[in-house]
Amino acid sequence: MEESNCSLKSVILIIIFYLYQKYFMNKILLKKLNFLLFFLISFCFVNAQTAPFHSEIQQFEKQDSIHFPPKHAILFLGSSSFRKWKDVQNDFPGYTIINRGFGGSTIPDAIYYADEIVFPYEPKQVVIYEGDNDLASSDKITADSVLNRFKQLFNLLRSKLPNTSIAFVSIKPSPSREKLMPQMQESNSMVKRFLSHQKNAAFIDVYHAMLNKDGTPDKSLFIEDELHMNAKGYAIWKRIIQPYLLKK
Repeated sequence: MEESNCSLKSVILIIIFYLYQKYFMNKILLKKLNFLLFFLISFCFVNAQTAPFHSEIQQFEKQDSIHFPPKHAILFLGSSSFRKWKDVQNDFPGYTIINRGFGGSTIPDAIYYADEIVFPYEPKQVVIYEGDNDLASSDKITADSVLNRFKQLFNLLRSKLPNTSIAFVSIKPSPSREKLMPQMQESNSMVKRFLSHQKNAAFIDVYHAMLNKDGTPDKSLFIEDELHMNAKGYAIWKRIIQPYLLKK
């Protein structure tokens, strides 16, 4: 009974506070509250505009407004290794490819922009290249971090696109990031293990095909920055990725 009285008192207090706000609050305070609300809204708007890669995402949205891509295509989602694959559609004739590689993105970036550059297309397949920049961004990012981040992305895609096939392209061994190769291999192994227990999912291993016989990265596959690939590198990706792409 005492608990009921307390609840009733709480409801009465809320009603009184609401009425006080509505009818008795002085105009000066109302102005201050309105200013605060305006400031918070402006802050959120500016913050959204200054989010990483915002301008690139805007470009995608502008392209979509002019010519929206066909639905149920194959979506390439990832970082600059996809962004720089300019002739990806020509490399996969017979497939409809939407390339949404952007910046030097990480897995959290892909999650952040999924509403803009994934879900509107309703893709039949999402091919992901991420994790490379995650490891390079901080010494605190481990293989466990990459796996946990990827699980978040995977679960997000599964929740909104339950019938969509999901493929993860392994982190590549770039000469400029040779010191990160142990973490890359561990990340690749962990993601591969995770995907092996998932339905309608695949792990695409490009890592080992990009190594010399001594296990070092093959520099002949990269441009001068030793991070991004040349045509020879993309030819390897094309050969390895194509068998995993959905025809129908």
